[in-house]
Amino acid sequence: MARKRYWLIKSEPGAYSYADLQQEEDQTAEWDGIRSYTGRNYMRDEMKVGDGVLFYHSNAKPNAIVGTAIVVQEGYPDDTAWDPDSEHPDPKSTPDDPVWYMVDIKAETEFQRQVTLQEIRERKSLGDMVLVNNSRLSIQSVTGKEWRTILKMGMGES
Repeated sequence: MARKRYWLIKSEPGAYSYADLQQEEDQTAEWDGIRSYTGRNYMRDEMKVGDGVLFYHSNAKPNAIVGTAIVVQEGYPDDTAWDPDSEHPDPKSTPDDPVWYMVDIKAETEFQRQVTLQEIRERKSLGDMVLVNNSRLSIQSVTGKEWRTILKMGMGES
């Protein structure tokens, strides 16, 4: 059995927030529209059912991790890429030759308090986190130690 992995996904709360995820049927949604090859590769090849997800509000005041989710469907072709009416069409992607992939996630735990980017930057034990060093990536891997630290912070523990 593969070991559980952890991820951080970013979304602008004005586009799709953690509250939006919680309001979905079964609190589950397709994580579509990612148009970076790194994010695509993670979703297509590495994200597995049961993996943990930190939900990060970007372009927010403040930028912060607000809760957790779980991967409930492994990578499959992102059909929004060949939908010309979607927000993220890509004419190079077709049903027969998909370029982009998505996963399904389910809301798990809303944090008691947001864990801000500033707090993460200031915590020495999180200094190697991808978020601190390459914050542009919309999907990032997270270590088990980083996951546990963020969960404690989000639940009000130090």
